[in-house]
Amino acid sequence: MTDFFNHTVGLPYGWAWFLATIVGILAIALPLMLSVAMIIYADRKIWAAMALRRGPNVVGPFGLLQSFADGLKVFLQETIVPSAANRGLFLLAPIITFTVALIVWAVVPFQPGVVLANINVGLLYVLAASSLGVYGIILAGWSSNSKYPFFSAIRAAAQMVSYEVAIGFVLISVVMWAGSFNLTTIVEAQKGLYGFINGFGFNPLLFPMSVVFLISSLAETQRAPFDLTEAESELVAGYQTEYSSMAFALYWLGEYANVLLMCTLNATLFWGGYLPPFDWAPLYIVPGIIWLFAKILFFFFVFSWIKATVPRYRYDQLMRLGWKVFLPLSLFWVFLVSGVLMFMRVGV
Repeated sequence: MTDFFNHTVGLPYGWAWFLATIVGILAIALPLMLSVAMIIYADRKIWAAMALRRGPNVVGPFGLLQSFADGLKVFLQETIVPSAANRGLFLLAPIITFTVALIVWAVVPFQPGVVLANINVGLLYVLAASSLGVYGIILAGWSSNSKYPFFSAIRAAAQMVSYEVAIGFVLISVVMWAGSFNLTTIVEAQKGLYGFINGFGFNPLLFPMSVVFLISSLAETQRAPFDLTEAESELVAGYQTEYSSMAFALYWLGEYANVLLMCTLNATLFWGGYLPPFDWAPLYIVPGIIWLFAKILFFFFVFSWIKATVPRYRYDQLMRLGWKVFLPLSLFWVFLVSGVLMFMRVGV
């Protein structure tokens, strides 16, 4: 893209790079926003099917425009700021959450060579950027100057920190096996396992970590059964209780963008990313972005399936799972994977 603006259009390199970057950002952000709208519709349809209901079916054909109608409704509502709230932080909090949910996509490889920023420390960037999302939630609870949102924000902070520790150790196992923090390199390292299959998830040594990562990503995005931040019977609605209009909508958009990101990371880190499931030449005719999109949809269906069927954990059960089960297990797996790699690649 930079070469196109530089050589074909004739712009100086600096302007060519700038325009190419802007086009790349829009090419990711705009389809992502559309995907979020449709994924909310899909989420509601899956819940409805599992509860033997119809779900959205009035606005547009098959109810496809329901998310856009909901978006228009919140856009036209009045933005209300509680009189006792810290106005600046109250309005800044949803912007932080929404922005952080978007910037992580900069390092996601959609197919070979199609990535906005193919940096060598892509996985570290993902960890650093995604961990910033908790600030938007904490600021929302604190700046509202209301007790129930504040309780929810404290829960969210403890929950996200707890499971990010386990996620960090899971990712160390993946990085050691792939030998790189670059997401494209990690995807390519999953090619040809046993000579015919693609994906670390098919490796018996890394499969348990893929399960831990999937469950931890549910907790990281506050999805059921780990949605303790929005326990209606205890907290009214959660950290966004005092929000209305587009400020409220930004939290919803950020939440579903994070859910899509976690589905993408599950597919990228353990199930081959843009690679087809099998290392068979005819399957590579299908563009990599189609394979990645299919895997994202599968994991999103799993997320919705779990939300529709699994009851909510108690808070002590949530914290126990993170600190007493996943943390020791993932830490032990780092030693196990490093030992196996030393034996396989270096020798005894």
